[in-house]
Amino acid sequence: MAIRYRITKRTNTINPTKESKYIMQAVSTGTIDSRRLSKEISMESTLSPTDVHAVLFALGEKLQFHLLEGKTVDLENIGKFKLGFKCKAEDEQLKLSPKRSILKYHLNFQPSVFIKRLLKKGITTYKEGSRSKD
Repeated sequence: MAIRYRITKRTNTINPTKESKYIMQAVSTGTIDSRRLSKEISMESTLSPTDVHAVLFALGEKLQFHLLEGKTVDLENIGKFKLGFKCKAEDEQLKLSPKRSILKYHLNFQPSVFIKRLLKKGITTYKEGSRSKD
């Protein structure tokens, strides 16, 4: 397994007088949907693809429910999910209100210890368009 990357030129939009720099950027090689995951998991278990798909669907529903209850959802081998928001700062505490101060909501994800260890070990990468793995 390897991660594809490309080299991209970036300009500083905050300070246009600074020189452009080059960065390496990870490139997705496709998307895996729940049907594919269901088939793959069913081949490694006694469950049918339909059963696995139903569990994944229910997981999504329960994840939303508990996040909206203000809970952190811990899926041990995957990681933790928690809702957060970006808020406008005010000089006085009384000026803060959810309607006026919250700018947008987002989902925080903290990978599991297993995924963190995998990332820390390092991952093989290769340049987009090349056949060899760097």
